[in-house]
Parts: sequence; structure tokens; C-alpha cells
Amino acid sequence: MVHFVGAGPGAPDLITLRGAELLKTADVVIYAGSLVNPAVLALARPDCAVYNSAEMTLEQVLAVMFQAEAEGKITVRLHTGDPCLYGAIREQMDALDEKGIPYDDTPGVSSFCGAAAALGAEYTLPGVSQSVIITRLAGRTPVPEAENLASLAKHGASMALFLSSGMLEQVQAELLQGAYTPDTPAALVYKATWPDEKTVRCTVGTLAEAGRREGIRKTALVLVGGFLGNGYERSKLYDPSFTTEFRKGTP
Repeated sequence: MVHFVGAGPGAPDLITLRGAELLKTADVVIYAGSLVNPAVLALARPDCAVYNSAEMTLEQVLAVMFQAEAEGKITVRLHTGDPCLYGAIREQMDALDEKGIPYDDTPGVSSFCGAAAALGAEYTLPGVSQSVIITRLAGRTPVPEAENLASLAKHGASMALFLSSGMLEQVQAELLQGAYTPDTPAALVYKATWPDEKTVRCTVGTLAEAGRREGIRKTALVLVGGFLGNGYERSKLYDPSFTTEFRKGTP
């Protein structure tokens, strides 16, 4: 059996209870060493075989899985955050399907959630934004043309950019081609929930400057949108005049 597990955004105690239990039972762990906090590996047994996938190809990862399965062992494939975001898990699952090897997927807390928590922010503020765009800037690997950053920026929605903090000059330029202005609030969150977490509030117009000043070039999320500002409307959900399924509103 292969268990895909989300390790969470960084802090070892932010892995899910299920994920932690699976790690404790694993005979083999293949973890994304470039992003997963090594402290999470303390949950694994001392005799567990541990592989760092940052140094491996897909074929090498699969070879370890196939060998473990042939030996009747339990494998945990440990991805950062939640595996469904930039985890490259589909190609692994398809290969397991071809071999008839069973697997399951345990979700984790994504770093975009950890970043919002670090800032005390809410992505979906009434009257500001009710949508969150999770994306990245095209770099060494492309994105679909219809999803280029300048096009998505036209919505003016709350935005969380992964894998883009090393290209802040281009990020800033493309954001400004959309609905965002130089004064639109923005933030850089470096290693959200890790002990050395750093948050930098700025604006879209000062993103690149803030990154240079703080020495942030990787392992950081870029957050953009009015949700980082001070203005918003009161939620109807808890408004005393608003009737819900569970409570009748009063004038």
C-alpha cells in the first residue's frame, strides 16, 4: 500500500492526525526534501527507510515504491502542504494504477492557508473578494496561455502565488497589467509556520523592492488583494437582521 500524505505547511504539529499515524506505521518514506520540514520525519520509526525525492527522478521514486510493494511494505509518499497543489502526484498515481498497486491520499494544510494565518488574514472578505486564485508565474516551466498572470490579474480577486518569489520584478509587472494598482495591498510570507517564518507587508508597486530588501528569493508565497487592507463589509451570516436556516433575523 502507498499512502500519499500532506505534511502541512511546515510546523511539525500541523500535519493531520491521520497523516501522523500513517508516518508512524511506514516501512518506507519518500519525502519532498526541498520543502518538507525534516522535523516531521521524527514521527517515523527508527528502522524506517527514508528517501529524499528532491534528489530523485520520477522513475527512481517509482522504483522505490514498486520494490517496497513487492516486499509487502507500507510506503508513505510525503509531500509538502497538500499534495493536490503542485505536488506532481497524478503521474505517480497513474503509474501505480498501471501496476495494480493500491494507494490513498491524505490531505494536508496548504501553505497558502498557513500564510493567511501568519498575517491574520481572510481571503474571502464580504464586499472585497469572494474568490481566491491560486496560481504561479510562468518560469522554467510554462503555464497554459489562458492562465498567464496578467490575464488572471484582471479579476482583481484575492490571489496566492506559489513558486514565484524569485521572479518578483516580473510578478509585479504582470499584476499591474490587471485590476491591481501600485497601491493594492500585498505581502510576502517566507516559510509560513516554520520557526524562521517571516512576513513582509507591502503593495503591488513595492513587491520587487520588498523582496530585495528582505532577501526573499524562494520558499515564500506572494499574496495580493484588497483582503490585506482594512476595508470590508460585515458578514450577513452573523448579522442580527439576517435570517438563516438556524436563526430568525430581527429588525
